[in-house]
Amino acid sequence: MARIVTSMAELARTVRRIEIRSKRLADELFSGEYHSSFKGRGIEFSSVREYSWGDDVRTIDWNTTARKNGLYVKLFREERERTLLLMVDGSGSMLFGSRRVRKKELAAEVSAVLAFSALRNNDKVGLIVFTDRVETFIPPRKGRSHVLVILEKIVTLQAASRKTDIGAALSFVRNTQKRRAIVVLVTDVVDGRYAKGMRALNARHDFVLVHLDDPLEAELPRTGVLELRDPESGERIALDAGSTAVLERYRAMREAEREELKRRLRRLRIDTVHLETGRSIIGALDRFFRYREKKV
Repeated sequence: MARIVTSMAELARTVRRIEIRSKRLADELFSGEYHSSFKGRGIEFSSVREYSWGDDVRTIDWNTTARKNGLYVKLFREERERTLLLMVDGSGSMLFGSRRVRKKELAAEVSAVLAFSALRNNDKVGLIVFTDRVETFIPPRKGRSHVLVILEKIVTLQAASRKTDIGAALSFVRNTQKRRAIVVLVTDVVDGRYAKGMRALNARHDFVLVHLDDPLEAELPRTGVLELRDPESGERIALDAGSTAVLERYRAMREAEREELKRRLRRLRIDTVHLETGRSIIGALDRFFRYREKKV
């Protein structure tokens, strides 16, 4: 899945491979957990039944009670249908990956699992792919064919820009998604500039951040002189990866950045899933859903 798709036949095989694996995970592991983790928009009236000892007196249906000369209570059910909106980073940094897959493939994989879990729960699924602008918007709809269109777009996207501006995508969602939705932001870049936008979106929607990382970004191997290039700006720097002091400073800097990110997200009260290109998504998603089940 980490290779670049070069033909329509290969594209079809890639999307099919993602579908098979993701549907299996959704069916066997995450469909029920998704349902429990993301509640419906509210409750709606279902029917009435006769009052039983212990029923909440606030649910008594006085009109039915008067008409049938007996005590009846109202029954309600969850208004289940939801909208899952995937916000996927399409910038240059998402093309990086030193292990099992690139970040772009990891984004496609987790998006597919969430989309098929939503599909099993009869929810709509939509997609925004962004860089420093909104590159693609696929309005939410239901159905397997629609989910496959979304996966194909994530796999094949050739973005017009390599830069990132999450704020532009957050503003787009606030302006276009008026009804409460499950909004999942999949990206490898989050900094203080986007705190206000994420806080606003979190207040209106069920907002979740899926943060992607790669082991090589956290700790460099001991080699010689390395030339590092920023995939978005193209800026290059040379680093002496043979020096213990240099490697330790780099590791400490990245560790400090990760800890600051976690503190910022806790302050914002944003639920977060941390995924890494060298590891399976199963454990992290399972822990997240179990946390959400206890929370809601």
